[in-house]
Amino acid sequence: MPSTLPDGDPAPADGSLPDSALAGARERSFGVYLHVPFCAVRCGYCDFNTYTATELGGGGSQAAFAATAALEVELAGKVLGAAARPAATVFVGGGTPTLLPPGDLAALLDAVRATFGLEPGAEVTTEANPDSVTPEGLAALAAAGFTRVSFGMQSAVPTVLAVLERTHDPDRVPRAVAWARQAGLDVSLDLIYGAPGESLDDWRRSLDAALACAPDHVSAYALIVEEGTRLAGQVRRGTLPAPDDDDQAAKYELADDVLGAAGYGWYEVSNWARGAQHACLHNLAYWRGGDWWGVGPGAHSHVGGVRWWNVKHPTAYAQRLGAGHSPAHAREVLTEEDRYVEDVLLRSRLAEGVALRRLRPQGLEAVPSLVADGLLAAGAAQGPGGAAVLTRRGRLLADAVVHRLLGA
Repeated sequence: MPSTLPDGDPAPADGSLPDSALAGARERSFGVYLHVPFCAVRCGYCDFNTYTATELGGGGSQAAFAATAALEVELAGKVLGAAARPAATVFVGGGTPTLLPPGDLAALLDAVRATFGLEPGAEVTTEANPDSVTPEGLAALAAAGFTRVSFGMQSAVPTVLAVLERTHDPDRVPRAVAWARQAGLDVSLDLIYGAPGESLDDWRRSLDAALACAPDHVSAYALIVEEGTRLAGQVRRGTLPAPDDDDQAAKYELADDVLGAAGYGWYEVSNWARGAQHACLHNLAYWRGGDWWGVGPGAHSHVGGVRWWNVKHPTAYAQRLGAGHSPAHAREVLTEEDRYVEDVLLRSRLAEGVALRRLRPQGLEAVPSLVADGLLAAGAAQGPGGAAVLTRRGRLLADAVVHRLLGA
């Protein structure tokens, strides 16, 4: 969750949604995101809404968090009413969710289960740092109903981890993965490329180390220097160089080559899975425009074209809920144009692409030239039953492709 909140319209104190948002809800996918905003150390590149203090006033402490967040889950059930349905996915993100005791994470999942129920075979993920888990803790999460863990590996190179201000020992990653496997959990590894001082050989070393763990899923994200972070200050002062676009493109291509050769297929621009059954269903729901309720400080939600976001600080969040009010800070009702732009923007990132029937005439007119330019796969030119699917070159220039598909 970003650490800054956008402007928006006032959100109702009771959290109520317009009838238009609830109409047809039971025909749409539904997921729950739970934001745990605590970290042991705040990394210099991180722009997420996180806090390192264990004790915050007004019910905002780590110890009180599970009980406080459960109040929002209960509120969500009341707001959705007849539109509530079992969750197909639950994703616990952060921060570092596994700083909370396994029993607290189990309690959060129990709250979702009691309020909404879970679909058979529901995907239940928690993020974790390699140094924030134990064999016993992971086994307890699996017993509680978690099915998947996503470890923030970021790099296997100590100097790169130091630049990113990550505190774990690279040797901890394979041990944490082994513990997760013993617990019966699927495993994803998150990597970051393009850090200042990272060579192409460093990046290959990280990819090789990740593959040596045989994860089910790998995410690889280009480092972005976010305003307000310590990293941004270091770049601004010239202490560290800014990421280089050509360097990041070369590292993306290397990731695609290495992961592809190892049997991992890309299904979203920054995500690869060892078979479709290991793709992250929760994130796919985001990219396909599904409904989700975001629980926690600063969490964002979307239901039926209405998007809202909670107050940032854990204390303010707890005080709102303690008073019986929604923690929503503001919201926006998306226009038809907003929803169209987002649909093309998000679906175009997927390997399944944007169905041509979803495109307006201006976008359809752009498809043949995008194919000719090597940015869309040739199948996109086969008529209305086809889809606009990015080539690898197109993935590197995704923003420009979307611009043309939108007729801009």
